[in-house]
Amino acid sequence: MDFSFTEEQTMIREMTHKFVAKEVKPLADQIDGEGRIPTELIKKISEQGFLGIYFPEEYGGAGAGEIGYCIMLEEFSRACASTTTFIGAHESIGTMAIYLDGTEEQKRKYLPPLCSGEKIAAFAITEPEAGSDAANIKSTAVLEGDHYLLNGTKTYISNGGIADIVTTFALTDRGISAFIVETDSPGFKVVREEEKMGIKGTSTAELLFEGLRVPQENLLGRPGAGFITAMKTLDVGRLSLAAGCLGASKELLDMSIDYSKQRVQFGQPIAQQQAIQWMLADMSTEISAMESFVYHAAWLCDQGKRISRIAAEAKLFCSEALDRIVDRAMQIHGGLGYMKKYPVERFYRDSRINRIFEGTNEIQRLVIARNLLKRGRK
Repeated sequence: MDFSFTEEQTMIREMTHKFVAKEVKPLADQIDGEGRIPTELIKKISEQGFLGIYFPEEYGGAGAGEIGYCIMLEEFSRACASTTTFIGAHESIGTMAIYLDGTEEQKRKYLPPLCSGEKIAAFAITEPEAGSDAANIKSTAVLEGDHYLLNGTKTYISNGGIADIVTTFALTDRGISAFIVETDSPGFKVVREEEKMGIKGTSTAELLFEGLRVPQENLLGRPGAGFITAMKTLDVGRLSLAAGCLGASKELLDMSIDYSKQRVQFGQPIAQQQAIQWMLADMSTEISAMESFVYHAAWLCDQGKRISRIAAEAKLFCSEALDRIVDRAMQIHGGLGYMKKYPVERFYRDSRINRIFEGTNEIQRLVIARNLLKRGRK
């Protein structure tokens, strides 16, 4: 088996690394402090093709698949979790649902402007009474003539306040169905932007649909099959989230190594202390496991294999490993790491959300267990 990256994938890493070092990392603290990603940065990200890197060239993407996409997200997450979350909400779930279950006409209409960044996407399934219990949504879509009338509220929607296209889920007479909603439609309202502990630069909004008319041709997938669309999409989203955890972990290890060599206590660099060495060793070991997890799952995805269980496992393991790694990084940096002027503090706040969104880790354990009990480990 060949575990090496192709020349094209290596080029994606190099190109992304240079872009992130020049354009994203210098703005990371500003993004966190101001609670927004500058429009100019989003434009640069779009111009580089990052917002469509997964999708085939025929739809305006770069055709890099899941491996190429994970490589890109890994590099972005080494600098700014808010920017990584913005890309993930747009590409991994908002646009991905249209790619997975859209008609050819829908793909031709929506994917090119989404891949180019001309339009920004979001994914709206969570509601006040439907978080982990995603099937408990109350939003409704009633067919009247050639339109559906959409009513309901969605909460904690990443990119919700800036999106042009929202993949939305609502109850119809056939069950949960998915819709492509254009946010310039009458009846769409951003109720509020949430204030958060971490990923502060990402728009996280409550959305209101009030008598919003959705053309019948904007039904995504089969009537009543929206929950299946959501779960297939979230499989890919969970895998890319794991890639983001991997990149953040690598950055934290690098920062910890550098600091432990510079910080002198008891007459020598703290890197000479066994306690510090063991923390670094544990961090590196978990990162190696994360990397194997992520790219094995990404390879399976690109092969068209079913990834529900392994995507849940990757999200579960990598998000919890990142929390252990960022905690060790904080301990190594001591008081300095706790200060807002140093990136470890921001990474610490940003990391916690990974065990919650794209399905809590408790839900990931349910997905894994049900898969095992139904199919066994295949």
